[in-house]
Amino acid sequence: MKTFLCVLAFFLLQPIQGYPGKVLRSFPLPGKYCTGLTFDGSALWVADYKNDSIYKLDPAAGIVLHKIASPGFWPMGLAWDGKYLWNIDKQQKKIYQIDPADGTILKTIEAPCNDPEGLAWDGKTLWVGESRENTLMKIDLSDGTAVKKFAGPARSVNGLAFDGQYLWSSDRNLNELYMIDPESGEVILIMDAPGPYSRDLAWDGKYLWNLDYQTDTLYQLAFRDEEPFRLMDTRKTRITHTHQVKVYGQGALQSLDVFISIPENMPQQKIIKKAFTPSQCTMTEDRWHQPVAFFHYQNVLSDATVQSVMVVEAEISAIRYFVFPDRVGSLESIPESVSRLYTANGSKYMTGDPYIQKLAKEVVGDEKNPYRMARRIFNYVGNTLEYQMEGGWNAAPVVLQRGTGSCSEYTFAFISLCRAAGLPARYAGAFVVRGDDASLDDVFHRWPEVYLPNYGWIPFDPQGGDKPSPRDQAMNIGNLPNRFLITTQGGGDSEYLGWYYNSNEQYRTDPQVQVNIETFGEWEPLHSDEGNPSPAPGK
Repeated sequence: MKTFLCVLAFFLLQPIQGYPGKVLRSFPLPGKYCTGLTFDGSALWVADYKNDSIYKLDPAAGIVLHKIASPGFWPMGLAWDGKYLWNIDKQQKKIYQIDPADGTILKTIEAPCNDPEGLAWDGKTLWVGESRENTLMKIDLSDGTAVKKFAGPARSVNGLAFDGQYLWSSDRNLNELYMIDPESGEVILIMDAPGPYSRDLAWDGKYLWNLDYQTDTLYQLAFRDEEPFRLMDTRKTRITHTHQVKVYGQGALQSLDVFISIPENMPQQKIIKKAFTPSQCTMTEDRWHQPVAFFHYQNVLSDATVQSVMVVEAEISAIRYFVFPDRVGSLESIPESVSRLYTANGSKYMTGDPYIQKLAKEVVGDEKNPYRMARRIFNYVGNTLEYQMEGGWNAAPVVLQRGTGSCSEYTFAFISLCRAAGLPARYAGAFVVRGDDASLDDVFHRWPEVYLPNYGWIPFDPQGGDKPSPRDQAMNIGNLPNRFLITTQGGGDSEYLGWYYNSNEQYRTDPQVQVNIETFGEWEPLHSDEGNPSPAPGK
């Protein structure tokens, strides 16, 4: 019985896993002004700048095991080099190596910046995070000078840790935690901080720890679990998609075919109800397996208006994928059916063009990891193009050589380079909330998706990520806000939609007949007690 109780207690004490960044457990910090945090292989260490003390904590319960005086009078970030503690002092702008037994100062070097806060040991040397100027620096231990320097992920670097492969940084302004490639400074993952004032971080070999200055709490966070994404900020909404054709002139519109993309359930998108007007439409699907509602009209007289309407009620959430590059499978592991379909050429991609072939090889280089291949192409397209509406959808070679493009042209350029490199890519198209919950969208948005083995289709939006901040760039990889009703997922040149998304039309007219076409989506917030959507257009 005693053995059974011990085993039961062991399992009850094990943290329940969740998405990366989920709080597994927490306990109070030993002081009210804690700033620095590190892990020595068995215990946590916490610095308190008001008490000028550094505490050794039992990570199972948060009990203080040992206490030493801090080397200076404003201790901030802590790091552990395998034998000794390192502590950065913000007031004196110095970094101290100290004996954890009694606090003896073993070495002192100058900090390479004016507002040092974060400190991390990468196995060979120290990294320093500067808060005010928002920088990350790898330093020379002989004199503290920087040997590598990156812009910080977002607004400020308030805490640092190293997990054996990646740097981790906290930003108290945005209350986010970032996983950073130490070779490039790119943000790979973004997590929400567990509290309102995130400070330092520590890595214990399995879990991430975060110290929160406002709640005076230490949090243990899930890291590599089996949940590939997190859903947040769900909105319930009704979207009315109206395709309107007005006929002018001396004759008639002989025939009109209207095609409307039908949205489907996705991890972040739950379709509750759909209705169509006129109701006598045909449901079909194109070669990309995109569902389409087909409306057919004949002999539409001059001065008439034809409206094809789809009304959708949906629950839409923000989604954040957690893609670890080393968990992404090889190109060879991609299903042959996916690779064949989504590396095919197209008139907007022109993957066989010598310019595209040469450029894809230059951008991707010898990289074989699908995530990193996509990231290199994402960076190149974002750095090469400037967002500008040119009034048309030009093919990828023209767009890349011109240096400007719309969201669709960014998408064509990105997909072209991916497919030329052997990486399956497609696009998604959507209606977008434009500011208010009740809003009208007649601009829409399109972005690419890349197939990453072991993860599936992941959004990469080089136009949305065309920003200077590493954090803002990363927010457009594997992240979608709850502003999009995705209607279309396809490879282009659909037999019904062509290169369009949301809707398309084909028509024949008598001589001297003109048509005016408008397409827009109207958003309305829904309450839980609202009933069926009306099939009638408008409000």
